[in-house]
Amino acid sequence: MRKIVLDTETTGLDPKQGHRIIELAAIELEGRKVSLRRFHRYLNPEREIEAGAVAVHGLTYERLQNEAKFADIASSFLEFIADAELIIHNAPFDIGFLNHELELIGMPPVQNTVMDTLKIAREMHPGKKNSLNALCGRYEIDHAHRTLHGALLDTELLAEVYFSMTRGQESLLGEDVPTTRIPAVLSTDASRPKLRILLPSVEELAEHVLQLADIDKASKGACLWRTLEQAA
Repeated sequence: MRKIVLDTETTGLDPKQGHRIIELAAIELEGRKVSLRRFHRYLNPEREIEAGAVAVHGLTYERLQNEAKFADIASSFLEFIADAELIIHNAPFDIGFLNHELELIGMPPVQNTVMDTLKIAREMHPGKKNSLNALCGRYEIDHAHRTLHGALLDTELLAEVYFSMTRGQESLLGEDVPTTRIPAVLSTDASRPKLRILLPSVEELAEHVLQLADIDKASKGACLWRTLEQAA
């Protein structure tokens, strides 16, 4: 299945209060790389933008009033994401806004499968900050140029975060090897490809210990992995 990383910027926090999408970006992944296929539009929200939102993304109504409206780009956007799994950080926010925009023009809601990287990050790093900035720092992804939020920039950063979060799950047999090509039953003959063993760094081992301690604390001493390590 095609995978597309998606992000939006908006006039405020709640579409039920009439807030609208002002920037929409989606980039297609090609194996373990970002492809050149992307969809990016600034949009006229047909309303003022809250000062708090402007402080986050820097986009003003004066800047956007001559841009296309969502209704003008809806069909091309839906065609771009058709049959793809959407990778979104805090998916309920973006999907809520997209469905609101589609409802306003009489179109059905988004039907795509959605992966919420915020939900996954919280499961992987309980008790830690899991914002996009925090994850970029944790996975050593350069985000110094992210002085303001921007849908296109954030999709590019999220793609790198997604690759880091799934490292070891989709590329055990080498770079750019999709999981669908890994056989369900591994052969034992000489033709079997040699698995790469990625040894953790000192920093990763320290992070592992801290994460197990967090899980152990949250589960009141029921972290099985930590129990097994201590027994060994």
